[in-house]
Amino acid sequence: MEEQPVKDNVEQSKQDVQKDARGLFESIKRFLVELLDFRHDTDHAATVEAIKNDIPFKGATAWILIFAVFVASIGLNANSTAVVIGAMLISPLMGPILGVGMSFALNDIDTFKKSAVNLATMIVLSLFASFLFFYLFPLSEDTSELLGRTKPDIRDVLIAFFGGLALMVARTKKGTIASVIFGVAIATALMPPLCTAGYGLAEGNLVYFSQAMYLFTINTIFIALATFIVLKLLNFPMHKYANSAKRKRYKTIAAVVGIVVMIPAVFTFITVYKENKINNQIAAFIKNEINANPSYQLMDEDFDMQTKTLNLNFFNEVNVAEENSLKNQLVNDPRYANLVDVKLKIKGSDTKSFDLITTAYQEKRDELRESKNIIEGLQNKIKDLEETITSLNNRIEQDAQANNQKAIAFSRIAQQAKIRYIDINTIGFANVLSSKDFIKIDTIPVAMISWQPNLSDSIISIKENELRAWMQGELGLDTLYIKREK
Repeated sequence: MEEQPVKDNVEQSKQDVQKDARGLFESIKRFLVELLDFRHDTDHAATVEAIKNDIPFKGATAWILIFAVFVASIGLNANSTAVVIGAMLISPLMGPILGVGMSFALNDIDTFKKSAVNLATMIVLSLFASFLFFYLFPLSEDTSELLGRTKPDIRDVLIAFFGGLALMVARTKKGTIASVIFGVAIATALMPPLCTAGYGLAEGNLVYFSQAMYLFTINTIFIALATFIVLKLLNFPMHKYANSAKRKRYKTIAAVVGIVVMIPAVFTFITVYKENKINNQIAAFIKNEINANPSYQLMDEDFDMQTKTLNLNFFNEVNVAEENSLKNQLVNDPRYANLVDVKLKIKGSDTKSFDLITTAYQEKRDELRESKNIIEGLQNKIKDLEETITSLNNRIEQDAQANNQKAIAFSRIAQQAKIRYIDINTIGFANVLSSKDFIKIDTIPVAMISWQPNLSDSIISIKENELRAWMQGELGLDTLYIKREK
């Protein structure tokens, strides 16, 4: 009889636990709904009005875009991340893109037309402004900031999509969160790809142009897609038309255009996702099979996505057996399932590291020996030149002594000079030894003249020219320098 109450108590305890669990689950569910539900905080009319107000592109908006393009181009030119971020903040590109997404969500064909026209105008103006800048101020080399806008991958797709979701949630909230809008403008980076495309046009590099426009298109499509999804989830009212036939026709047009736009978007996502998986598995293959093996000395690697060829350049010798092992590992290991079609090419596998080092060492020794011989020969030539210069200097000094007879003639010239030019205070003459290159010695005849202090420089200059010409004739000189003394 005692067992029945015990069973009843156990059953009652189970029911109480189940009831408590259901209560806890309901509490958690209610908490999560309250935490994540943002529909009650949405202002439909204000959101639509705000997006429509940002679509038009004229006047101040056009100039703001031009200035933003120049700022971004300068940032790419100077390889400055801070400047590029500043350009993203002030560019007004986001408005027409949100308008395109909203027009599909609300079946508003008029808004779509305005958004498409303004977006196309913005793109053309941005390309022209960036082309003009890089044409006038070309880069000396491609910078990392520039190259980062030409190679889209899966992260660019995800950033554009989730950034667009964040932007639209902030847009639909009562009292728009400005910091979110600024953050999305920076993260999605719409302006730099357009500037990079303009750079490609200025340089005639169609690869840069096409890849940069591809990145911009990815960002644009997925931001518009995020706008479409958020507005649909929030049950924004569809645009009303006067008659049902027109409404159905525009709805069909919007659906067809949306499908046409989404097909390349989906294709892009799948393509970029596959490329990202391939790159990740290549990095894993190199890390696990090559870098982890101390017998391999990898110098560099290069993967060509077009031909699906992985080129590996080793410093050490890689024999045929090791090469086949790497190829089999690449094809058969399930960790590298996406690399089955990848071809592995090993460069430099027929060169032994010891032979390479020995050859390089011998070449450097030969170069050093040859350099020493050249230096020794140059030193001997320098010594011979020094002896020649010394001999020439001695001859010049002897010639100067032999010309002392000119001192007698100078005494007569000094007397006549005082008669001709009564304003002269003192006069002197000497052959001065001079050297410009500190090797060759020249003898320069110099007359030292001092004049009365009350004479002006213009009068002295005239008298000195006359005196020079007269003394050259008297002394039989081709050249004579006048040195004015005080």
